[in-house]
Amino acid sequence: MSSFQSWLNKTKNNLQTQVGRFKNKDFLDAIVAGCAVVAVADGTIDSEEKQKMGGFIGRSEQLKAFNVSEAIERFNHFAGNMEFDVMIGKQEALRTIAKFKSKPEAARVIVGVCCAIGAADGDFDDQEKAAVRDICNVLGLNASEFGL
Repeated sequence: MSSFQSWLNKTKNNLQTQVGRFKNKDFLDAIVAGCAVVAVADGTIDSEEKQKMGGFIGRSEQLKAFNVSEAIERFNHFAGNMEFDVMIGKQEALRTIAKFKSKPEAARVIVGVCCAIGAADGDFDDQEKAAVRDICNVLGLNASEFGL
């Protein structure tokens, strides 16, 4: 088993508890902004990806601490901005995520959720990993800590 896979298995059980500790609007925004960055990693967010992300947010043990409709609404906001202009939308999403740079514990939870989203379809591909590395960079975290 890869070090990332063992880290993910160990971490995902704790994510719900950790997410619950940081439950606030800025934290929700950072998580769904990260989800949107990972979803658009291949250059577009198609309707299947939106459904997958919306479904994951709605069913995820890690994210059930939040109101599902608010999470989906915020995901659609960030995804819509990236559909309009990928670079500008991604920069807005990364700025939202960067608010947690001075909070390394919360930052690690954000990256953990983004990794879980990237791996949700069973294929955490190179483009998704690169997107999570970008998220690590704005948070001041070392991507190798997450096996990236």
